[in-house]
Amino acid sequence: MTRPLQLTMACGPYDRMEALAQGLVKPEGIDLRYLAIQSPPEIFARMIKTRSFDIAEMSLAHYCIMRSRGEFPFIAIPIFPSRVFRHGYIYVNKNAGIREPRDLEGKRVGVQEYRQTAGVWIRGILQHEYGVNLDSITWLEGGVNEARGPDHEMDLRPVRPIKLELIAEGRTLNDMLEAGEIDAYFGARRPAALDKGKNVARLFPDYRAREKEFYQRTGFHPIMHTLVMREELYQEHPWVAESLYKAANDSKAWALRQMRFSGAQRWMLPWLFDEIAEMDALMGPDPWPYGTVANEKILNAFRGYLVDQAFLEKALPIDDLFTPIVGWTE
Repeated sequence: MTRPLQLTMACGPYDRMEALAQGLVKPEGIDLRYLAIQSPPEIFARMIKTRSFDIAEMSLAHYCIMRSRGEFPFIAIPIFPSRVFRHGYIYVNKNAGIREPRDLEGKRVGVQEYRQTAGVWIRGILQHEYGVNLDSITWLEGGVNEARGPDHEMDLRPVRPIKLELIAEGRTLNDMLEAGEIDAYFGARRPAALDKGKNVARLFPDYRAREKEFYQRTGFHPIMHTLVMREELYQEHPWVAESLYKAANDSKAWALRQMRFSGAQRWMLPWLFDEIAEMDALMGPDPWPYGTVANEKILNAFRGYLVDQAFLEKALPIDDLFTPIVGWTE
């Protein structure tokens, strides 16, 4: 009898992955050790710098950029463990005169990392939905609530000149935004000054309504992360991608069943079932689709954003970015 292939996978402690993490769903032919790590940047850095895992969650932007540049020894499986609407993650200094998106033009805008997937999405939305001229903006890169230094292995640089600066060592974007030293900030982290300061507000106070309208019109629930495996592993055992894809779908289905069980609420959200009903009405029976077919439109848009924002001269076709999935109806 053939022994299961022993593999280690690092991914967030997500509800859609819980059945995989607990071993309630087992990928065919794989003895999977699931490492639930809270910090996505930690997973990304450990995979890229030391290849610590066989399979790992990965920034969609970092992956698409490096794979398209031909410098990445990993291949993605079309599984998307993280999605976040981003209209609510644009923060402005109340005294900067920014009342609408076009007011960002000519301003100084902070970003945690210019290559961060959240930032790519927000810039894409600002450009394509609101007509913002991104080239007019000066970008300042640095830590949000905690100072961070440059990381030359992780901080991907644009392929053509843009106005991009690093903030001074020891400074944070949060403090600079509160003080008016930058006019706006956006990214994956909430600035502490939104709750504790006096001068920071969201550009879109009605962000939830805007995000729902955006989804109704485009079908985009922005993808943040994908799942990658070491390419030599894929070359030796291509069936692993299909096995994990099927198991990830089964795990997601399990999570949806647990969430919808009405005998007792699983999560501490008082109006959980109202939220579920709203999600179902907006997104249908599969609110978190995997696969390239179901996500072709959104992946094509994201690839275009990477070219628009000076990460790539030309993006790879979707079929060159993700493993094919055979024997599964998307």
